[in-house]
This record gives sequence, C-alpha cells and structure tokens, in this order.
Amino acid sequence: MKHYNEYIQILNEELAVAMGCTEPIAIAYCASLVRDNLGCLPTSVEVFVSGNIIKNVKSVIVPNTNKSAGIETAVAIGLLAGNSQAKLEVIANVTADEADRLPQFLKDTPIAVRPADTDHTLYIEIIGKSSCDKVKVVIADAHTHVVLIEKNGNTLYKNQQKVEKYQSTIDKSILNVADIVDFANALDVEDVKGTLGRQIKYNMAIANEGITNNYGANIGKTLLKHGNGDILAYCKALASAASDARMNGCEMPVVINSGSGNQGITCSVPVVAYAQKTGKSETLMYKALALSNLITIHIKNSIGKLSAFCGVVIAGVGAGAGICYLEGGNLEDISHTIVNALAIISGVVCDGAKSSCAAKIASSVEAGMLGYYMHKDGNQFVDGEGIVKKGVENAIKAIGSRARVGMCETDKEILHIMIGQ
Repeated sequence: MKHYNEYIQILNEELAVAMGCTEPIAIAYCASLVRDNLGCLPTSVEVFVSGNIIKNVKSVIVPNTNKSAGIETAVAIGLLAGNSQAKLEVIANVTADEADRLPQFLKDTPIAVRPADTDHTLYIEIIGKSSCDKVKVVIADAHTHVVLIEKNGNTLYKNQQKVEKYQSTIDKSILNVADIVDFANALDVEDVKGTLGRQIKYNMAIANEGITNNYGANIGKTLLKHGNGDILAYCKALASAASDARMNGCEMPVVINSGSGNQGITCSVPVVAYAQKTGKSETLMYKALALSNLITIHIKNSIGKLSAFCGVVIAGVGAGAGICYLEGGNLEDISHTIVNALAIISGVVCDGAKSSCAAKIASSVEAGMLGYYMHKDGNQFVDGEGIVKKGVENAIKAIGSRARVGMCETDKEILHIMIGQ
C-alpha cells in the first residue's frame, strides 16, 4: 500500500483531543495568547470574527464556565484561565475559583464583538488593551493557526505559511476511497492503537455520560427510550448522546476529526457501538474505525473547514462506510454505501453549534447506515438522479463543489437569520 505511512500520519494529526466545541475553544486560545503577550489582564477587548465563528459560538455552552455561552464568555475564560500551551485543551484545567470570577470580569471588562471584514471562513482577531499596552492576535483558517501577534504596533510573530502546510506535512489530495480501503485491509492495528484507542476511550465515555445524565434536549436518551431496540437505534442514540453532552457544557474531552468534535463523535461512536454489539473482533473494529475516519477526512477535505454544509453529514457517511466494512464490505460495497448516503442527506445546513446538532447526528448516522442497507439489498441511487454522479470520487467532488461554492449565499442568509441582521 503506497501511502501507508502518510495515511497513518493523517490519522495522527487529525484525531486531536479537544475540550468543548472547537470554535469557542479557538477563541479562548486566541484570548490566552493576548493575555500572555500583554503580560496582564486587559481592561478592554475588541473581537472581530468571521460569520462561521459567530454561528458556532453564539449558542454553545463553553466548558468550565458554570454553563455560560457565547463569544464574550469564550474570550473571558481564555483571558482569565487559559493555558495557551495546551491549545485545544486551553481551558481544560480551569479552577472553580477562576470560573466563579467570570461574571464579575465580564461585568468589569468591556468586550466588543463585531463581524470581521474578511474572506476567511475561520477568522478570529482579538485586541486587548491595558493602561499602556495593546496586543493583537489573529487566528485564521484553522483553529490553532496563529498568523499574527502584534504589540503596540510592532510585529512579534507573523506566519505566512499556508494553513495546509501548517496543519500537515501530508497533502490530503492523496486520499481516495480505493486507497483507504486498501489501507484498512493492510493496516497493522498496532500502528494506530494509540490514536484510535484514545478516540474510542474519550468518545465512548462522553457518549455514556450523555446517555446517563441530562444535557440539552436529551436527543440520545429520547432515541434510546423510543427506539425499537435495534442496533440502528442504539448507534444513533449513543452518538447523539455524546453531542448532547458536548454541546451543553460537559467538561469531558473528545477526539476530533477534521477540526470538529461532533464529526469526531459521529464517525467513531456508531462504528465502535456496532462492533461491540455484534461481537466483532478488536482488530476488525480498529480497521473499520480507521476507514471511517479517513473517509470523513477525505470528503470533508473537498468541502473546506467551515461552510453552510453540516459536517456531521459527512461523518455519518464515514460511519456507514465503517459499518459496511465491519460486515465484510469490499471497495464496491463501500463505494455504493457512500454514494447512497450522500444522496440521502447532503442538503442539511449548519446553523451553528448548539443542542440540535445531536439530532442532526442521529439523522446522519441513519443515512449512513441506510446507504449500507440499500446496497446490501441491491438498491442504489444512480448517475443523473439529482446531483448523483457515477463513481464514488465523482460523487464526492460534486458534493464538495455544492458545499464549498454553491452554499455561500445560504451561509450568509443563515447568519443574517441567527443574528437578526
């Protein structure tokens, strides 16, 4: 398998640990860098963010903030308690005292939030001022991709490196479905056991937390209560429960995929749950999980980091492909599963991170598994039906184009609706 080592590296790089929704965490990380370079807490703050950041932070609860939500909260907790060295776990170790100081800090410190005039879909600029100093930090294109640090107008750090090079030394265009299936078949699970073992441990733990306790709209618990007890209902419930917890302030970490915790949950929890329920071997489960993650990364790479296209849809497709692999599916089976699943649910829009993400995860997992069941019974969507294209790579390219190019105006209108402008 010619790209074996590169595929291992992609998994190791993409499957990072994050606490809380990655957009507010990125804001907290940016704010912590402002404080570090200012040398003290600012007396006033200006924040400029892209529309997709506004969408994904407006309604989601920020961990370790006593269930507070929003951009101002993410900025404030990053300033008060963020550990910039921890990056996506920047607020993982907030103390109770620091969390209790948050309301007074927000009351005493003006934090002005404005839409950024930028073409970047992921853009965070925070300016902190003290009595005599001013620091600006800019993050763009990826959640920890710092491109500029200025103090009193002087450049302390400037990064002109393209985000693709920053994020990875591997060009993800090498990913394709045929090679991903070959990779899964050839995989020595010891090569991914650390990375995938951590994903299993963290993401299943938060799924069980969401099923056990009350979070948000309790989508997972609702599905488990009213489901018919079959394996589809179980897989949907566990994945949704993990998002219930994560979107509503649970302070447990998750392993992300393509920069998103919900995508990391969606492409992993159903595969693990299905494997455990059906008694599949640990080796087969790891291979299927590697395949699901890589399929998700591959399709997401065609779409871009943030858009009006709901990313958990792609992860649900990845999960369907992983479950197909668990049941002995080959390249043809997996390809048909992917095309079917994309045709079923690729119109779901992203209106930000919040409780209803868990319901979208349920629908996405069902679409992924339905795509597999359809092919298993000899049924499929064919070339020319809507945007369906012949060949799995052509189908992926069509979805990517629609999401990346065709949904730009949709994204703007969603933002207008959300913020009332």
